[in-house]
Amino acid sequence: MAQRVTPDVQVIDETPPGEEQREYLPATGNRVLLPLYDPLGRLLGFGRFYRRVAALAGVADGERVLDVGCGTGGLSLAVLGTMPGARVVALDPDLEALRRAARTARRRGVGITLVRGFADRLPAGDASLDHVVSSLALHHVPQEQKETMATELVRVLRPGGRVTIADFDGIHGHGVPHRASQHDGPGGPLREELRDVGPDAEDRGGVVRLLSGAGLNGAGVVHRERMWRLPVAVVQARKV
Repeated sequence: MAQRVTPDVQVIDETPPGEEQREYLPATGNRVLLPLYDPLGRLLGFGRFYRRVAALAGVADGERVLDVGCGTGGLSLAVLGTMPGARVVALDPDLEALRRAARTARRRGVGITLVRGFADRLPAGDASLDHVVSSLALHHVPQEQKETMATELVRVLRPGGRVTIADFDGIHGHGVPHRASQHDGPGGPLREELRDVGPDAEDRGGVVRLLSGAGLNGAGVVHRERMWRLPVAVVQARKV
C-alpha cells in the first residue's frame, strides 16, 4: 500500500524587528471575534464567493501565487481547490488567523505556506510570481500602504503575471482616514469606510486607478456582485 504523503503546511513570521506591535485591522474588526469568522462566513456564502474569485483568477497548474490579506485562508484554499498543483503563499498580519488557516489546510490535505507580514512588504523576490490575489482585504489597508503595495505588485510579478483583487466597490480613494486606535472597537474604521457604500456605488476608479498608476496594464473590473446588499467588484490587471 502506498504511503500517504502529508502536505507541507508552514506558518512563518516575517515581521521585521521593531514592527511586532504594528497596528492592523483584523478581519472581524475586533480580534476577540475571530473564532466567529469562518462559521459566519459559511452562513453568508463566503465559500461560493471565494470559488468565483478563484475561477476568475484562472490560476494554472504549477503557478506561483501570493494571497495578500488572506485572513483564515478562504481564497487561498479556494485557489488550491480549483488548482491543487498551484504553489500558494498566503500573507496576513494576524498570526492567529494564519494558524486557523493552517489547521483548515491540514484537514483538507493541501500544502500551503502562510506568512505573517504586511501588504506594503510582500514576501517574494523580484519577478518571482505568476499571480497575486486578494479578497475583501484591501479596504483594511491605509491609503499610503495601498500605494506601496501596488508598487510591490509590479516588483514581484513576472512579465505577463496577473493580479486579481476582489473588494467592496466604491470605498477606495475617498480619503477615509485609517485610525489604528479604533482597530479593536466595534466596527472601527471599517464601519466608516462602508458608511457611504450603497447598492448603486461604483469603484469610481479606486482599485483600477491604483493598479494603473503603479504601471500595471489593462486594469479593469471583470465581475460585480452583491454581498449583504453591498457591491463587490473584482479587478484584474497584468504586468507587461
